[in-house]
Amino acid sequence: MRSLSIAATGMIAQQRNVEVVSNNLANMNTTAYMRRRTEFHDLLYQNLRRVGSTSSDAGTIVPSGVQIGLGVKLSAVYRIHEQGNLNSTDNTFDLAVQGKGFFEIQLPTGESAYTRDGTFQLNADGEIVTHDGFTLQPGITVPSNSIDVTINSSGEVLVKIDGQVKLQNVGQIQLTTFANEPGLQAMGDNLLQETPASGSPTTGKPGSAGFGTILQGFLETSNVNAVEEIANLISAQRAYEMNSKVIKTADEMMGTLTGLR
Repeated sequence: MRSLSIAATGMIAQQRNVEVVSNNLANMNTTAYMRRRTEFHDLLYQNLRRVGSTSSDAGTIVPSGVQIGLGVKLSAVYRIHEQGNLNSTDNTFDLAVQGKGFFEIQLPTGESAYTRDGTFQLNADGEIVTHDGFTLQPGITVPSNSIDVTINSSGEVLVKIDGQVKLQNVGQIQLTTFANEPGLQAMGDNLLQETPASGSPTTGKPGSAGFGTILQGFLETSNVNAVEEIANLISAQRAYEMNSKVIKTADEMMGTLTGLR
């Protein structure tokens, strides 16, 4: 009764599907969260009669053969890098990326991580940091005597110093892109890390070719579509129920066999 193990793989696959959907719904309000999508592949096939084999001495060819599928497996959880909506916060150090690109963050280990979450603040030294205190790269320090900070679409950080008329440029925010953005590894806290699948990072000035622009006082919202996720949840539930029905039917068929005496 291969149907028992086949239906079991279907139930496991739909369980993973529900887990991905539930994570998307849980992060509906997470800043710059990118929704995930499950991808499935069929398992190996058992050949009871191999396609293309000869069926007679005359050399006639079997046109289709007999292949029995052995179920399904989860092949990938794909991250959808689609621009979320932009939400106005009127916070000086809230930054959103319009278009392609990530902010580069330096971790305490000295390694680099990447994010589209532009919820930045100043630490005690006036450096622009994340909510965990990780430094935005390249490092930018805002003078303590500045009375206003402006970050333009090109990423230039301009401050107004008390008693001075002209704005002072204290740094340049850079953006980073990758050849294969879904190849980045999620590490939690809205951070991603480079992997061999993502390719090497390419850094450039916001607004230049291939890079998005910076919008001050805005944050990018999650790109989760609640209606679509609920529809996916219902579909996964129905598929799970149908696979469980297959197991129940196969069990009843086996019960019929054991009852033959």
